[in-house]
Amino acid sequence: MQQFVIEGGHKLSGVVKPGGNKNAALKMLAACLLTDEPVTLSNMPDIGDVRTLIEIMRALGVEIRWLDSAKLHVHAKNVTTTKVDAVLAGKLRSSIVLAGPMMGRAGEVDLPMPGGDAIGERRLDTHIFVLNKLGAEVEFRDGVFYMRTSANGLRGADMLLAEASVTATENAIMASVLAPGTTIIRNAASEPHVQDLCKMLNALGAQIEGAGSNRLIITGAARLHGGDVRVGTDYMEVGSYIGAAVMTGGDVLIQEADPEHLDMIALVYARLGVHWETRGQDIFISSAQPLTIVPDLGNRLPIIKAQPWPAFPSDLMSIALVMATQSAGAVMFHDWMYESRFFFADKLVRMGARITLCDPHRVLVQGPTAFKGMSNITSPDIRAGMALLLAALAAKGETRIANIHQIDKGYERVEEKLTALGANMVRINVGEIPET
Repeated sequence: MQQFVIEGGHKLSGVVKPGGNKNAALKMLAACLLTDEPVTLSNMPDIGDVRTLIEIMRALGVEIRWLDSAKLHVHAKNVTTTKVDAVLAGKLRSSIVLAGPMMGRAGEVDLPMPGGDAIGERRLDTHIFVLNKLGAEVEFRDGVFYMRTSANGLRGADMLLAEASVTATENAIMASVLAPGTTIIRNAASEPHVQDLCKMLNALGAQIEGAGSNRLIITGAARLHGGDVRVGTDYMEVGSYIGAAVMTGGDVLIQEADPEHLDMIALVYARLGVHWETRGQDIFISSAQPLTIVPDLGNRLPIIKAQPWPAFPSDLMSIALVMATQSAGAVMFHDWMYESRFFFADKLVRMGARITLCDPHRVLVQGPTAFKGMSNITSPDIRAGMALLLAALAAKGETRIANIHQIDKGYERVEEKLTALGANMVRINVGEIPET
């Protein structure tokens, strides 16, 4: 087991470059199952979740190798089994996204119940719904989904999703690109990673219209070919490094930030008194931040709520919450999606934050407050772990964060990037004494 040891209170400054979008990378990697020709994926993040999915796909018979630190060669010439490894699937929530491409490629898959972050229940009903609409038969028993095509195989269908589920939309896309006929997905998710997946599949010969909207039209193709595609920048990582600059009062330039995907994040962060300057594809966060919470009309308490794209993403709620502890005023955070999203707030309280957990979905934050370092903090999930790391960077004294494999699942070489900006932190094995 490893942990981070952080000596807080150091102002971060300099230049940082975020990696590829974790959520896009996982789905684009899975989509390589839809062609028997080689695919090269560039700007791939070398993170825990990607490494786990690589193991799962190798066990299915797929040839995968790194060409360099950010480029992956994937060749699904042969799929030797349709049984997904249960132990590996238990480590990765996104293993559910193998359902679509495996059904499209092989017509069947035995998929164990996915694992992943403990941020609350995430139902799979919408995934089953889209597969049923396309002609799949799904049976769940003993912790495994047994998915098979009907006698007629998969066929295009018109479907209205009960929720704009990102991964269910992606499963529907991947299951339908090779299905004869036309598929219409209404109330589709439109996040940047969904757009990246659509661009990739179109580059490989699929026919998908409407990417970036909530209505997708897919005309089934006879086959897909290989190609070279690029994973977009991870806007969650961008939002997190904005937080690192703000929490430490630093001046940070984030390169290749894809600012076109940051509009709603800019609106919400501005309510916390956080702003940045766009410089082409880069953004600059100045140390001169107002850090004053902007009330609603009539001096009412502002509420920041997670919503489907293009609204504020749930995965940045933890980062926005920790920044709010440094802003003057009060703000309510509401994440209706996940009932355990804010269950790390007690750790911030022990570090000095003024946070009231109103119920599993809502917290009230009052700032500004000064953080003090603390030992024996455990990272419960990817985004909460990063939020705790940002608090530690701002805290006076030493903080130790355990269970950091959770952070590694979503952030590539995070300690290298932060130390390059001036952070005083090291990764150690439990029981080691950090070098001074």
